[in-house]
Amino acid sequence: MNDYNGGYRPYNNGQSPYNTQEQPYINREQPYVNREYEQGYYNPQGVTNEYSYQPHAKKSLAGKKILTAFLAVLGVAAIGVTSIVGYKLVTGKNDPEPAGRQDKSANGVVKTDDDSSKVENAIDRSNLPTLEQLAAPADAMPIPDIIEKMSPSVVGISCITNKGIATGSGIVLSEDGYIITNAHVIKDAQSISVVLPPYYGEEGDTQDQLTFTATNVGKDTQTDLAVLKIEYDGLQKAEIGKSADVQVGELAIVIGNPLGLDLANTATSGIISAKDRTITVEDITMKVFQTDASINGGNSGGALINAYGQVVGITSAKVASAEVEGLGFAIPIDDALPIVSDLMAYGYVTGRPSLGITGADVTAAYSSYYGIPQGFLVRTVTPDSGAEKAGIQENDIIIAIDDTIVNGIVQLNAVKNEHAPGDTVTLTVYRNRKKLDVEVVLDESTGETVSQEEQPAEDNGYDRYNDYDYYYDPFNFFGGF
Repeated sequence: MNDYNGGYRPYNNGQSPYNTQEQPYINREQPYVNREYEQGYYNPQGVTNEYSYQPHAKKSLAGKKILTAFLAVLGVAAIGVTSIVGYKLVTGKNDPEPAGRQDKSANGVVKTDDDSSKVENAIDRSNLPTLEQLAAPADAMPIPDIIEKMSPSVVGISCITNKGIATGSGIVLSEDGYIITNAHVIKDAQSISVVLPPYYGEEGDTQDQLTFTATNVGKDTQTDLAVLKIEYDGLQKAEIGKSADVQVGELAIVIGNPLGLDLANTATSGIISAKDRTITVEDITMKVFQTDASINGGNSGGALINAYGQVVGITSAKVASAEVEGLGFAIPIDDALPIVSDLMAYGYVTGRPSLGITGADVTAAYSSYYGIPQGFLVRTVTPDSGAEKAGIQENDIIIAIDDTIVNGIVQLNAVKNEHAPGDTVTLTVYRNRKKLDVEVVLDESTGETVSQEEQPAEDNGYDRYNDYDYYYDPFNFFGGF
């Protein structure tokens, strides 16, 4: 969000990376000493061992070596002169042409074999393409044109919550005011506003004049999607592409509002780093695109755009760490559209099974401390739900579903979501220090009541993983049990 990575020990600034028992430490700051000739040569750390060895020589040997070298040079010069004169006498030519070296073409231009091959293999570096050009197909739009096309279709989202003002981004779905964003952007919102880009205003209009009250049409925390509606006609609808056609390595552009509305409609570029990534963020498991286009807080709900100015993803998350860079994620638009369609038509996603309970995980720490099994603690049971009809009670701990062990909400949802509304599942619960099996008929989740997979508002998955939020003790029901 260890073991040694790849088998290598982590770097320790205060410790030698070598095993001093097998390979003694060599002080590279000391000069290399040739013990035979008592002369040292400095070998700095990190440089290969290339020694410039110059041994001491006796003076009597030095004179002989100089004389020998002089005679050798004189002999080579004599042979060269003799060869040139002989060549001229035999051929009658003044300019010798070594075989295989030169060739005169029909127009008299002299070509050298070696030179011609070098010219043919030379790389023209006068007009090298950029990374964006390499990542974009031949018929792609220029990036400035993409940004100009899509900027009016990306809006700002501003929410008032009990913790202050929260901002994000949204994508225009229709000319009459439907907008898609992330569910976590409007989490716990007491009021929601949509801020249109300056494209829709007159020169000199303030941000307040471009702000419109929005209603929550529907949200689905399981896929982190939500649909909003404002009363405005004439919005520029975003062109929707096909995420199935996206290839790893192709151009990706992100438009959104990083770090708040003061930086509205910021555009960044990169590539699609990977497809079909599965990430789990605060109990929500999603299949997403990975991109190295810059995504920051406030970009959530914004547009991931291809080289043709089409939305192929909805920016949703990034890895926030000082040790990580260029890891952003987006929900593929092909996966989002069916959810959005249901939200617009019904206000919830149809066909989803529901147990009708809320609760919290029993972690390994609590399990060990209280001597109870790890699982999912039931906090509330929805009236007339399948869970209530089956006899599930508050403070039950669900430890298995259909004989699959449950350590928390993730495992419980994984098995439950394999079923459809109307199916029967068997819950194994821990109650009063006893284990019992209960058969529950699944309802259809309508989104009207909070179910266990969504978490209650006062203890949703986002809050429980935020170190700055209050910490909920699931065992306060036991009165110190």
